[in-house]
Amino acid sequence: MRFHSLPESKRYAEDESEYAVVLERYNTILDGLFADGDVYVITPVWTIEAEVPPFQPDASYWQSLLVEDDPDPEFRTYCHLFVARRPWRHGCLDELLRDIADDKVAGVLVTDTQMRRIHHPYDGGADVFLVTPEERDRTRDRYADWLSSHPSGL
Repeated sequence: MRFHSLPESKRYAEDESEYAVVLERYNTILDGLFADGDVYVITPVWTIEAEVPPFQPDASYWQSLLVEDDPDPEFRTYCHLFVARRPWRHGCLDELLRDIADDKVAGVLVTDTQMRRIHHPYDGGADVFLVTPEERDRTRDRYADWLSSHPSGL
């Protein structure tokens, strides 16, 4: 499911009141998915090097993926994934979520520790992946005003 972070599918916040709406929408959905549990925050770092780059002190290296296996090594692309486990609390990711909303950071995933529910925030909204169709439908109905009005749901 795709939820938009601002009314009328507006993509970027222009003032603090709009940032408040963006963060409240992100956090409300995250609360519904992960309240009273721990989450993994998975952050990608994209490089043309197979060597793992240094990263944040609160995240651990998880794995690297060869994304583009070009015959020329200069055109290969790697995605190095870093993960941090933390207890979910409303607002605990606000700084990161604001950077995502401003398109300063991309590709972050927030998931439960069993990796069954995934929240993928991006500039303009978030994609949410749930375990069952029933859970999907309940979540969709709960936040129906935040869904796209486009027939494809995007």
